[in-house]
Amino acid sequence: MSEKLLKFTSIEQAMPVKRAAQKRLADFNEVYAEFDPEKAREQASRCSQCGVPFCHIHCPLGNNIPDWLKLTAEGRLEDAYEMAVSTNNMPEICGRICPQDRLCEGNCVIEKDFDAVTIGSVEKYIADMAWDQGWVKPITPAVELDQSIGILGAGPAGLAAAEELRKLGYQVHIYDRHDRAGGLLVYGIPGFKLEKDVVGRRTGRLEQSGITFHLDFEVGREKTLSDLREEHDALLIATGVYRARGIKVPGVGLGNIYEALDYLIASNKVGFGDDVPEFTNGNLNAKDKNVVVVGGGDTAMDCVRTAVRQGAKSVKCLYRRDKANMPGSAREVLNAEEEGVEFVWLSGPEAFLGDNNVSAVRAYQMRLGAMDATGRQAPEPVPGSDFKIDCDLAILALGFEPEDLPALFGAPELRVTRWGTVTVDHASMMTNVNGVFAAGDIVRGASLVVWAIRDGRDAAASIVKHLRQKDAVAA
Repeated sequence: MSEKLLKFTSIEQAMPVKRAAQKRLADFNEVYAEFDPEKAREQASRCSQCGVPFCHIHCPLGNNIPDWLKLTAEGRLEDAYEMAVSTNNMPEICGRICPQDRLCEGNCVIEKDFDAVTIGSVEKYIADMAWDQGWVKPITPAVELDQSIGILGAGPAGLAAAEELRKLGYQVHIYDRHDRAGGLLVYGIPGFKLEKDVVGRRTGRLEQSGITFHLDFEVGREKTLSDLREEHDALLIATGVYRARGIKVPGVGLGNIYEALDYLIASNKVGFGDDVPEFTNGNLNAKDKNVVVVGGGDTAMDCVRTAVRQGAKSVKCLYRRDKANMPGSAREVLNAEEEGVEFVWLSGPEAFLGDNNVSAVRAYQMRLGAMDATGRQAPEPVPGSDFKIDCDLAILALGFEPEDLPALFGAPELRVTRWGTVTVDHASMMTNVNGVFAAGDIVRGASLVVWAIRDGRDAAASIVKHLRQKDAVAA
């Protein structure tokens, strides 16, 4: 065993330098500075190289984490990057936004007594180093194939599938409704978690690799699903889920009540320098406003942390359970608290108050009752516990649901579940429409980026198998 490893007994856990809360509130730059090279190697050396690496098992991508930690500790950074990218199309993105505290780091075997290896920070470090050193090259397939694949959606599932297919020489076309590729990576996640040039260099590399992007393209408007089937040998639906989950309380139709994604997209577009009228006129700008965000997941954390950076007078987060049951990343909750967000635990909105625009939220206290079907304690209102919170801007971050794809795509034959997700044969990932596959959130429901990447990779493999079987039959 290398002397560089097994250092967890003598070296404490350390993260990259974290910018002070007051400094980071002045911009939308990432919270953590770059990892010092020696510190990164030192932290990688804390890996115990255990016989059963639970970090690997609990990573949706099955990343070979102990292997690239060992290579990093030995200073073999290019090899470490090659190992990381062999299972993950976007290690620098996962290193930034994966909830490592719930996945790999949360299952590190040394965590109980010595604190987990800082896996995510090391992953980000070696991937950023690869870009800086020019180790990341455009894809150059050994052969060019005539068959083409159309991918609907330029989010993580679609991008991962596109890369895997392009490596084999397929002609890949990606269609997306937005004016930039990246999906929620670009428009749904704020820059303080994922700076946009990090996404741009990934999508730029795919374009340099010969993948064709068709942006501002809505399936069903420009072309139907049937039209695209005629143009391509196979299709992959990887649109994600964008429709906001609603809430039925009095006053929800008042002005200045917005869905989380509308708010985040506006903020990210402003960051790009785009003209966003609803931000310019103040509606989607939290400056000098009392902001109330309803919800407790990572999207809610993105909203509250965006609002404080926009200069809100106050930012409160209403969540119906307690802190221990918060579905979002514990690190994100801590960051939000440091930045001045007030969490109103065990509370929910009873009504939104105001004349034309919202001016207050009437909320009530909750308590946790019996466990529900998921095994979590179900929240229930406490009678007579209502209270009011001043509110000039309310943001609903209650999760996402699929849009009506059969109607949207002009494809009534496309089968969906009762939840609106696309029905697939899970062995082949093909829908009921021959040659049309689906992957990511549009199949599994709103989930993590790392799962979308995994699904995209699996879908690419299924598409290749399908096309090769067709070729064999034709021959």
